[in-house]
Parts: sequence; structure tokens; C-alpha cells
Amino acid sequence: MVRATPRASRSQIAGIGLDADGRSVLAVRIAAPPSEGAANADLVDLLAAALGIRKGDVVIHRGETGRNKQVHVAGDAMALIARLEALNGG
Repeated sequence: MVRATPRASRSQIAGIGLDADGRSVLAVRIAAPPSEGAANADLVDLLAAALGIRKGDVVIHRGETGRNKQVHVAGDAMALIARLEALNGG
């Protein structure tokens, strides 16, 4: 699960956090406003760049209009996990 916050000063991955139910979420700040799909496009761009994959390998499955999004990322699972851990400082 990804928790996106639009209209940030810059787009960045903020780390791993918890949602209200105690589940882990990837916190992401997005510079684009949440209108006409701009924030979703910025999210896809950010995740693809951070994980070193093609934009086409990142698909938002659920939550296109909300802050909480279910995102599918195609690629080598172990390599993607390692990149996420590195981004989170671990």
C-alpha cells in the first residue's frame, strides 16, 4: 500500500510508516496537485525512478482518486525489496 500526499514541496519517498490500522505503508510525497491524474502520473514516475524500473512496470490498481493506493510493481521481487530498504535507510 502506498500513502500519497499531494502538493508537497518536492516529490520524494518519505519512508515506511503505518496506517490507522497498523499496516505498513510506503509514504510518498508528490509535488503535483491531485487533479486530472497529475499526482498519479508523478507517483508512477517517482516509483519507477527510485526503483530503477520502467514506468510501464508501475501500475496503480486501486485508489486512483484517494491518498491510499494499491500499486503493482513488476520486476525481480528481491531486487525491488532491496531498493526499497535502501531508500528507507536500512
